[in-house]
This record gives sequence, C-alpha cells and structure tokens, in this order.
Amino acid sequence: MNTASFKQDYRERIVPTLIKEFGYKSVMQVPKLEKIVLNQGLGAAVADRKIIDNAISEMTAITGQKAVQTLSTKDVSNFKLRRKMPIGVRVTLRGDRMYEFLERLTRMALPRVRDFRGISNKLDGRGNYTLGIQEQIIFPEINIDNVSRLTGMNISFVTTAKTDEEGYALLREFGLPFKKD
Repeated sequence: MNTASFKQDYRERIVPTLIKEFGYKSVMQVPKLEKIVLNQGLGAAVADRKIIDNAISEMTAITGQKAVQTLSTKDVSNFKLRRKMPIGVRVTLRGDRMYEFLERLTRMALPRVRDFRGISNKLDGRGNYTLGIQEQIIFPEINIDNVSRLTGMNISFVTTAKTDEEGYALLREFGLPFKKD
C-alpha cells in the first residue's frame, strides 16, 4: 500500500463511518488526526552525551524526519542536572509523514511486540491518546546489532476530537489495536 492510502482511507471510509456513528451534519465536524508526537526522555544522557546522538539517529530513522533534542528547564542538583542540558529527543509528524508513520506503527511495529494483547483504551479526556512503548527495537528501521541500550518512548496522537468517544472511534478506525474490555 502506498503512503496516500491511510489519508485516502480516512476520506473514503473513516469519515462516512464516523458521520454515521455520531450523526455529524457536516464533513468538517468529523474529528481528524492533527499530529503525532514521538518523545523520548533520556535521563542517563546527563552523564553521557553520545546517548542523545544515538537517540536522535534512531528516532530520525524511525520517523523519516530529523529529531530534535529537548533541553531541561531547571537545575536539579540530585540528578546532576543543569538548565539547558539535553535530556530527551522529540519529533512532531504532520501530513503525509504522519500517515506513513501511523501505517508502519499499526501494520509492522505493534505486531512485533512480545506478548501483545492490545493497547490501553484510556484517552486524556480531550480525545487525544498517548501510547508508551518499552523498546525502540520493535521498529523495523532499527538494526538490533547497533543498539547500545534499549530505550522506550511515548507516542502521542493529537486529534481534533471534542470527546474521548470521538477520539477513540477515530483511532480505532485507523487500526490501532485497542484491548477489548
């Protein structure tokens, strides 16, 4: 399937399904996926600068878009942390890259998780969803031989949905494998 497939699927299948399910009057009322944000917090990077560089290259390989480092905002002496030290990596995906990443996540990465039984169906109250992943090696772009340490990440799906039910329905239609209660 090509990259336009998830975008096309949204227009041709998901929009009519959600209009029927929620009784929207206009296509413009149908919630849509605004962006996907991938974030990795790397506390160990305080001691070793190479951890950030490795994380940036891995995250760039996973998403196809250059990752940026996140900087600390405060001094925390217990963690040997100073203001403006790099402590994480982040990527924000929109448009075609967002749909391409979503397709690879649902079709290739999540099925590779060990003992996978579906993802939690708890949204944030405003129709957005954050998925936590323990290991970056579930993505096929990561070469296991080059990984120095296993790091997890948070993947946040930001939607225009007003309620959790609408956001859940949108993400379910995109193929996110939610657990059955």
